[in-house]
Amino acid sequence: QAQVAEFGGGSVQTGGSLRLSCRASGYSASVAWFRQAAGKEREGVAGIWKSYATTRVADSVKGRFSISQEGASTVYLQMNDLKPEDTAKYYCATSRADVPTAQLLRTDAYEFWGQGTQVTVAT
Repeated sequence: QAQVAEFGGGSVQTGGSLRLSCRASGYSASVAWFRQAAGKEREGVAGIWKSYATTRVADSVKGRFSISQEGASTVYLQMNDLKPEDTAKYYCATSRADVPTAQLLRTDAYEFWGQGTQVTVAT
């Protein structure tokens, strides 16, 4: 059973930046970030297929958010030009299976989930 933990959430002003970290024990072939705002469904934000270093970023955050990996167990979500609509709880999820790029933002592609970290963007 992999352990997944997120770090780096907090409060920031509109236009600010945050970098979230995801650390996972055990092997993970694919990792993604999701978010869930109050009263809304969980949505995929960015994912990475680690073996090929291919990524997918949701249209809603494209150009502002990026995903990257460091070593075998850490994946970052860099968030720039944050907007109030980015306020949500952000979750990291991992899979031991290769998740094709086109499916990286599907919640059902992942086995293990962290507890989430809150990001609040103030106006």
